[in-house]
Amino acid sequence: MRQIFFDTETTGLAAEGGDRIIEIGCVEMINRQLTGNNLHLYINPQRASHEDALRVHGLTEAFLSDKPLFAEIAEQLLEFLAGAELVIHNAPFDIGFVNAELRRLNKPPITDIVGSVRDTLLMARDLFPGKANSLDALCRRLEVDNSNRKLHGALLDAELLAEVYIRLTRGQDSLVMDDAGDSNSPSHETKLAAVDLSRFELPVIAANEEELQAHEKVLAELDKASGGKRIWQ
Repeated sequence: MRQIFFDTETTGLAAEGGDRIIEIGCVEMINRQLTGNNLHLYINPQRASHEDALRVHGLTEAFLSDKPLFAEIAEQLLEFLAGAELVIHNAPFDIGFVNAELRRLNKPPITDIVGSVRDTLLMARDLFPGKANSLDALCRRLEVDNSNRKLHGALLDAELLAEVYIRLTRGQDSLVMDDAGDSNSPSHETKLAAVDLSRFELPVIAANEEELQAHEKVLAELDKASGGKRIWQ
């Protein structure tokens, strides 16, 4: 399977508000092996980056002024991504920016070009609920060396994401483990005695007042962060 670990840097956070892509990093993996066939592009956005964004990526107008426009690299990018599974951390952000650029060129959305999109942020939230799941947090948790990440860079972040993904999915090549270690030995079934679960009485521990207040505080913060779009109470 061909996978592309994909990341962008942008002039700001609002693709629909006119912010543009300024850097793209793509790292190719085939059958869980990095190939070294990567794609790294800088792009002239024809606008300045917001101050907050500039502090994150450090790519100035002067540096980007002689770089190609997105229109000039679009075909190269689409050809590289065609048919692959895109692996992205917080996929809606990057997909939204790429699609905004493609719409300006009257091209179809990126999901019509690639095979599929996998969001590692959603994967991490399933594996580590309630914990910080930024790329930096996952690097620390999964022991991926990100000591060179002083500023965000699309290619470096895509490379880190590939290492994080391998650790997130470690052991998923096979869900069956052969303790004997002999692939030529005949298969056998292990029969386990049935357990009557009805004889167990499970305790129900109710939250105390302090815990309920902490829970309400978290829900209020989620509601605020989502712009009032929280769908549960």
